[in-house]
Amino acid sequence: MENFSKRCLAVSPSLTLAITAKSNELKAKGVNVISFGVGEPDFNTPKHIVEAGKEALDKGMTKYTASSGTPVLRQAVCDKFKRDNDLVYDKTQIVVSNGAKQSLFNALQVLVDEGDEVIILAPYWLTYPELVGICGGKSVVVNCLAENEFIVNPSDLEKAITSKTKALILNSPSNPTGAVYSREQLESIAAVLRRHPNIWVVADEIYEKLVYDGNKHVSIASLDGMYDRTIVINGMSKAYAMTGWRIGFAAAPTTRVAKLMDGLQSHESSNANTPSQYASQVALNSDESFLDEMRSTFLARRNRMLEKLSTIKGVKAIHAKGAFYIMVDVSSFFGKSYNGVVIDGANKLASLIIDNVSVAVIPCEGFGAPNFIRLSYATNIEKINEGLDRIKDFLAEVK
Repeated sequence: MENFSKRCLAVSPSLTLAITAKSNELKAKGVNVISFGVGEPDFNTPKHIVEAGKEALDKGMTKYTASSGTPVLRQAVCDKFKRDNDLVYDKTQIVVSNGAKQSLFNALQVLVDEGDEVIILAPYWLTYPELVGICGGKSVVVNCLAENEFIVNPSDLEKAITSKTKALILNSPSNPTGAVYSREQLESIAAVLRRHPNIWVVADEIYEKLVYDGNKHVSIASLDGMYDRTIVINGMSKAYAMTGWRIGFAAAPTTRVAKLMDGLQSHESSNANTPSQYASQVALNSDESFLDEMRSTFLARRNRMLEKLSTIKGVKAIHAKGAFYIMVDVSSFFGKSYNGVVIDGANKLASLIIDNVSVAVIPCEGFGAPNFIRLSYATNIEKINEGLDRIKDFLAEVK
């Protein structure tokens, strides 16, 4: 039988996971693959967090918790928001989920009805439009220009707003661009939204602690008039190198919003992993000096990647201020050929690169940026050097 739901059939598989799967398949065959595709830190989870997870198991913390998370973890999340973002929440406004992706899904399920429009800023994380579509909404894409470091022009945002606009998804620091919105740039966005009081903001801040060059992360929820209309999404995956622990959280402006999100989650999945909740509570309440080493390592890698990219003829890398990605314009190679194969876009170029020089990169057609590939520097300097040398040699053969 083939009578599957339309919403399921409309979902596109994750391109990043597909590239990662192909990379892993080649590695399993003994191929020396260098991956610039991975979206997770290559650091191990800090030892004290791992020990907390073990302690939770030893103490028998293996039962259900409240679907919204343990009270102790939700209080730790409140303390984090106050400490890091000057945002005051009660633990009844916090919902802990199975990763920030579920937190995003819960937020959009609460906000979006059939036919509602959600503004997404391109380049975007490819999951955003899929989540909007699953919720019955329509994605309205606003393009952000590379020459502006992928920061939205407020007038373009204003033009995209209609009577059907329900929400704006704002991601800073950004995947895939590494863009970081300054306070002044966020104020410009807030000024537009204040003219439209019925529009929500879903603020994805999962990369907030990975910011470089003296820049500071600012949450749009902390600006005047924005707290009451913003759901802030964050989690443990990126800054704490806890991708597999699957803990995300949402901070809602009211207990009512949080209860609606929790109600959905109680039927979707119930609580997030119980030992992981305990480990996350310890992580949020502990010294975070390990983050300084992580940031300095990522900064050195970013600088090296930008330096190497500057020597490759035909590509243009966009300076990234946060996260661990660099966007690279490869459109000068479109229409050219490699060994008789015409390069008709970033997907084809990425496929040729992994097939011929065993380097995995992410084509950004699915990110709303068809002229670009995304390179992750969540790998060591040696692999950055070798991988970019391979790409340079490959591109030199494109005619």
